[in-house]
Amino acid sequence: MKQPAWLPLIEGMLEAVWLVDAIGLRIVAANRAAETLLGAAPGALAGTPVVDLAITPEDVFFWEDVAAGLAENIFSETLLRRNDGAAIPVERRVSRVQLGPEGPFYMVAMRDKSEQRRAENQMEELVAELRATLESTADGILVANMEGAIRAYNNRFAELWSLPGDLLTRRDDAAVHAWMKQCVLDGEHYAERLGVISRAPLLEATDILALRSGRVLERVTLPQYARGHPIGRVYSYRDITQRLADETRLQLAARVFAASLDAIFVTDPEFRIIAANPACERLTGYAREELLGRLPEDFIYDLGQDAFPDQMKAQLSLEGLWEGELWHRRKDGKSSPCLISMVRVQDESGKPLHAIGFFRDLTESLAAKQKIEELAYNDTLTGLPNRLMLAERMEFALDHARRSGDAFAVLFLDLDHFKQINDSLGHLFGDRVLIEVAERLKSCLRQADTAARLGGDEFVLLLDQTDARGAETTARRVLEALTRPFTLDDIHFTVTCSIGIALYPDDGATIDDLIKNSDSAMYHVKERGRSDFRFYQRQMNIGLLSRMKLDHAMRQALEHGGFELHYQPQVDFANGRIFGAEALIRWHDQELGQISPAQFIPVAEESGAIIAIGNWVMTRAVQQAALWHAQGKQLVMAINVSALQFQQANFVASVAEALNAAALPPDCLELELTESILLRDADDALKRLDALAAMGVRLAIDDFGTGYSSLSYLKRFPLHKLKIDRSFICGLPGDDSDAAIAHAIINLGQALKLRVIAEGVETEAQHAFLTSAGCQEFQGFLYAPALDADAFEQLLAAREFLEK
Repeated sequence: MKQPAWLPLIEGMLEAVWLVDAIGLRIVAANRAAETLLGAAPGALAGTPVVDLAITPEDVFFWEDVAAGLAENIFSETLLRRNDGAAIPVERRVSRVQLGPEGPFYMVAMRDKSEQRRAENQMEELVAELRATLESTADGILVANMEGAIRAYNNRFAELWSLPGDLLTRRDDAAVHAWMKQCVLDGEHYAERLGVISRAPLLEATDILALRSGRVLERVTLPQYARGHPIGRVYSYRDITQRLADETRLQLAARVFAASLDAIFVTDPEFRIIAANPACERLTGYAREELLGRLPEDFIYDLGQDAFPDQMKAQLSLEGLWEGELWHRRKDGKSSPCLISMVRVQDESGKPLHAIGFFRDLTESLAAKQKIEELAYNDTLTGLPNRLMLAERMEFALDHARRSGDAFAVLFLDLDHFKQINDSLGHLFGDRVLIEVAERLKSCLRQADTAARLGGDEFVLLLDQTDARGAETTARRVLEALTRPFTLDDIHFTVTCSIGIALYPDDGATIDDLIKNSDSAMYHVKERGRSDFRFYQRQMNIGLLSRMKLDHAMRQALEHGGFELHYQPQVDFANGRIFGAEALIRWHDQELGQISPAQFIPVAEESGAIIAIGNWVMTRAVQQAALWHAQGKQLVMAINVSALQFQQANFVASVAEALNAAALPPDCLELELTESILLRDADDALKRLDALAAMGVRLAIDDFGTGYSSLSYLKRFPLHKLKIDRSFICGLPGDDSDAAIAHAIINLGQALKLRVIAEGVETEAQHAFLTSAGCQEFQGFLYAPALDADAFEQLLAAREFLEK
């Protein structure tokens, strides 16, 4: 028995997983992790009612709600009953999922929390032991595990960081960390340093933190050990704000700045630099001695505002801090963007003692940001603008055109048969072709124009301030550029494209309309042979909408029984007896009326619906033929087969299945195939035809002579019959060309020992000509049109009566 496609998926999951039938609420499948969790033997859980494993009343109520259709998912902690009766705590998520045609299931994913519960109990004991120690120190203490989760902190820590009251009364580590980052003047650097510390479990570090409140803290980070292994960290925070005011400049520089990776300088109340750290020297290019006595504005400036120093000092005096993105000028004259923060340090009486400046170079971060923007707005393969950037540029073009009254053009370009390159030479080779195509497209455009890649082998060209003549000139230039030979890896080939053109404002006033209409015009180029361009015409969308409506109506007809089959008698010239019938589909739609197969079959072939329609015709026609066969009517049922249907991997098997299901002898079925089907992939077609012939199914060539005929396949393929197309019958006997073609086909059939049937016979003159020419079979209005099953049976009965 074939295992479900989703079974390897749940087996590969680390979590314990059940799949529960959404109707019966029984376990359908469980992975090994689930069996291990519950102590069950392999496969023992299958079929178990999920309620049997529930312990808590809440779980029982939940599954009762599920059975009543009142609930679909839950995420919670609960208890499960093991096979030995023990209860185990788990974290559990129940979700309703759809896995293919089998129907809806509930996926129950569980994680054993037994060990976590034990660890939490131990943690609580440790926290209690630490609490007295924490509160006995004058420093602020924060204890965290290796993952950064807070295990404990003392009241001094809360005081130094001014923790809000709600954070003191609830456990929310993320909120505490977010508050601390918010309080730090340079939150980004603060987060970077925490990242460095977390990645080095044995690291002992000292950092200086400047808070927005004006307070400066010294943070000492020490690893916490248990049995010789690090289990967490202890952070001690000491308020050194006053100490900074009291220390000498050398002590200040040594203690506050030396270890910082950011450039830091300290000024006196008049904003003259009295200390600078090594990072400041490296960033500015000045030695410490050269920086002393300078003003910050000597090397930090704002491109747009000369009044920057006064504004910064005023805000610093008023609020105690200032920050912004400025430019810093190195000693060698080079300038770079930087992020700078200034904080005021006061004495106990509130008088300013110092100002501390922190700044870092933004060159690399801005370059990274620019790279991210390029990735967001440009196609990663070709470097062309992507759909997002194209939309922005088209919006700009629309705004400009509305104001100025100018026109512009949108060209939708799709490469012809590009799939063949990917299929034959690989996607990597195809990517190289797309890169070369992009370069050629750019060479065809002006500086103001845009070439964008939408995806796959689709491109859009936006031609700014141009008219129809300019658009045509560019389209011809692109066609010429792409038809020049390509050479990659010593492989020479040619790429062509189809181009649709839409003009603003005639063909659309919005981006969507212009893209849609140029795409529609391109589609019409594809229909008419490719490798050309075409301007949009309003009728194109009408035709497209008509095809879409017809396609939808077809699928509805197939689903709701809107199709029916009629049967046209096939008659033997020799005795005038009906020996077979050709099944012909008919469709009457309540809204659209009677629709000819010539109208809907091409749409079905284009959309792929022809496969489902062909399968329906095959099933119904074989069933009807089997019914007649059971009644003693010896008739051969002829069925037309489309190219798409014939190319399906399971086509031969589907024919065999239809015959077996209806108990119809294979020699009562004749499949009519067009020449194009057989010539598209002759070797594959031969295998399929041999398999059908081996079953006993008859094979005929439909519309013989209308396609690209090759006599070689008539010799190779196991064929039984040739059908002369009605286009060669209608001119008989007066048209010499039709007469010559009909004679040639009949003679060819006789030479190859193939039966020949003529379709579309409507006059006695045609009948007489074909009889004298040696044609063996015919069908057409001369004898009878296509009839429904009841009328066909009445015709058979009438003929039998006359023959008696």
